[in-house]
Amino acid sequence: MNRQAQSAILFVLGAALLHAGLTDLYLRYVKAGLRPLVLAAGVVLIVTAVATAWYEWRADAKRKEPHGEGAHEEEPHRERAHEEGAHVHREPRVSWLLVLPLFALILVAPPALGSYSAMRTGTALQQAYGYQKLPASGPLRLGLADYAGRAVYEHGKGLTGRPITVTGFVALDHSGAPYLVRMALNCCAADAQPVKIGLTGQVPPVLKPDGWLQVTGTYTAKRTKDAVNGGPIPYLQVTAAKPVPTPSDPYDETWNN
Repeated sequence: MNRQAQSAILFVLGAALLHAGLTDLYLRYVKAGLRPLVLAAGVVLIVTAVATAWYEWRADAKRKEPHGEGAHEEEPHRERAHEEGAHVHREPRVSWLLVLPLFALILVAPPALGSYSAMRTGTALQQAYGYQKLPASGPLRLGLADYAGRAVYEHGKGLTGRPITVTGFVALDHSGAPYLVRMALNCCAADAQPVKIGLTGQVPPVLKPDGWLQVTGTYTAKRTKDAVNGGPIPYLQVTAAKPVPTPSDPYDETWNN
């Protein structure tokens, strides 16, 4: 593939990264804090593409300039250039198929990881270095990983008897038992791991895997072990649940290592 083609592919890739970074598309690949790096990478690729194309244009222009007395010396050079050009044309056009994934990145947003991955991967719940102080009274709206960590490692300190609202997607185990899940990222979707809480109490009778729910309930000391890795899974005593749209960022931003 010649330099013009290389610069074209670099430009398209840079444009795809800018498109992803300027919309919520990048959240399907990396965590929210990496947005500046995605945008920076897009800018660097576009600048590199433009510089490559300009350099090649200048080189072509110099090769075509007459050199007076030394013009006859250009003939061998032109012959070599012609042979090189012929060689470029002989390259397989199938190499342009490399561009297709870039257009797919722009046009098709991949689905976030869901219940299939969650129930085949052990819970990644870990004890945080510390938890933010909760309000002294009133209802609580917590991230799923935050609730799970407080329920397991702080034994529900500050949660008992208070209405708690968490949001996540539904997953069912082999027996049909319902869980609410968020996939937590360390860096990108490739290392996503689930954090799960079990649902008990007034659980809706019909639950669709991968459907998103906003669940309100109260802390319960009930817990179980993950069937995959034996990790702890706390429960929430459900008092109300309602379907909600998939959030723009489907991964849990409250994850702490």
